[in-house]
Amino acid sequence: MSKRGYHHGNLAQALVDAALVLIEEKGPTGFTVSEAAKRAGVTPAAVYRHFSGREELIAECARQGYEIFADRMEAAYASGLPSALRAFSETGRAYLAFAREHPGHYVAMFESGVPTNRSTALRQVASRANGVLERAAEALSQHIPPEKRPPSSMFASHIWAMSHGVVELFSRNSPGANIPFPPEELLESGIGIYLRGLGLIPPDS
Repeated sequence: MSKRGYHHGNLAQALVDAALVLIEEKGPTGFTVSEAAKRAGVTPAAVYRHFSGREELIAECARQGYEIFADRMEAAYASGLPSALRAFSETGRAYLAFAREHPGHYVAMFESGVPTNRSTALRQVASRANGVLERAAEALSQHIPPEKRPPSSMFASHIWAMSHGVVELFSRNSPGANIPFPPEELLESGIGIYLRGLGLIPPDS
């Protein structure tokens, strides 16, 4: 992007877009503010008119990623209703789709070390995204007898961890690329085993 973007008020977004590419290529600690500025077509000094440094730039990448992620999760959840089971399953698929389609955002959100409580805006949108999976878990867990029902936050965290693990197996040419199952199938079968253990899916289905 040329320097003209700054005069039109687009420099902050141009820097975010540049950082997302660099994060995908080099990881969140593999680039400098100067590199992001060069890719955006501005001087390094111009960066500091919008961001205090690389961490704040990455935090904005994460915030924008959570906005996209929350919207995708909410749409996925709604698409599975009125079936609580289908709605829950759709959120898992949406997680994989987001990681595949927005790798720079995903890394900024989950692998950069930037805490979600770094700013109010980041904390709020991360909470909205997390809340979708918890809501799906809460609705589905109503089918479990109260004495056997895990807390919805734990339920959601189990699926979150499983989804994240599948993403990591298949990301950036990692060894998981040699696993003879597509990531969606791997996650779906894992969720199926988990839900059978909770008695939410009959053993023979």
